[in-house]
Amino acid sequence: MTLSLYIARRFGWIFLEVFLAFFGILMLIDMLDQLRRFAGKGVGLAQAAHLSLMSVPDSLYGILPLIMILSAIGLFLGLARSSELVVVRASGRSGLRFLVTPVVVSLLIGAAAVLVLNPLVAATAKQYDTLRARYAQGTGQVLSVSEEGLWLRQGGDDSQTVIHAARANADGTVLTGVTFLSFGAEGQPTSRIEAETARLVPGAWQVTRAKRWRLDAQNPEAEAETLAEASLPSDLTVAAIRDSFGSPSTIPIWALPAYIRGLERAGFAARSHQVWYQMQLSLPLLMAAMVLVAAGFTMRHARLGRTGSLVLFALLGGFGIFFLRNFAQVLGVNGQIPVVIAAWAPPLAAVMLAMGLLLHLEDG
Repeated sequence: MTLSLYIARRFGWIFLEVFLAFFGILMLIDMLDQLRRFAGKGVGLAQAAHLSLMSVPDSLYGILPLIMILSAIGLFLGLARSSELVVVRASGRSGLRFLVTPVVVSLLIGAAAVLVLNPLVAATAKQYDTLRARYAQGTGQVLSVSEEGLWLRQGGDDSQTVIHAARANADGTVLTGVTFLSFGAEGQPTSRIEAETARLVPGAWQVTRAKRWRLDAQNPEAEAETLAEASLPSDLTVAAIRDSFGSPSTIPIWALPAYIRGLERAGFAARSHQVWYQMQLSLPLLMAAMVLVAAGFTMRHARLGRTGSLVLFALLGGFGIFFLRNFAQVLGVNGQIPVVIAAWAPPLAAVMLAMGLLLHLEDG
């Protein structure tokens, strides 16, 4: 038990050191990128640092498996150089039994990342998207999906319009059961339009079978007008609506199932969110796979030589698994392989291959 606690504490400290090192490097790189990107928008060093603080957690969360394999390599190399691995084996503990503690620690780190870090990353990523849109275009997010349907926002300096639709097509340009509620410059409602359908064309919404109420009139219902077709000015574009969805990483893990149901209910494709959700559930297994891969190449005495080559093989194996996982994600999002296979096959394959290598080295 004492040995397990020692290994767990040492592994945790190494992981934390590598994590903070990557955080500092990514912060510097991202700050320079933000200053370059918004050079003509009046963004100074403080605003760039704020943007980077909101952006870097998402990037760091995406490379957690790589941080894990680097930490595992550091752990096994340190134990080998100090001959602690030799002492452990001489005490009668096998290599596979010794690996239980690092694997359990990696599983706990992966679970903590999904349960704690994932919601934090979702909040910061969403805030970053809002700030970036504000600095770049002067507006915030224009689209959201809830259980009640689809919500859009459009407008300029003098007015704002909130759009609600029961359903929409895949890119949000054709709305069904739609309501337009317009507000004046002082925030008071000015008009309401209900239409059967609305289609986005360049610079306007083309609505059919609509009814318009002037909310600033004495009797809005008496003065309401029915329109077979009408054109409502709009500053929205297909790209703006698509970009407003952002990344699935902007949604906390526990809110994803409800968000996916809302997307499907509104008529949008939710496959990318389904793949992301399953990949988050499989993250602890992937972290454990990275530890096993590192152990297969570096859990040996340093005096046996070829340490540099084995570290390189471990890194190549970790990077290969990482990119295979990303490739499987792309295939899953495109519908070429099932969602569950896209999320779970790479970490399961990595675990089995690493275990095969370890069994060969330890007992073969």
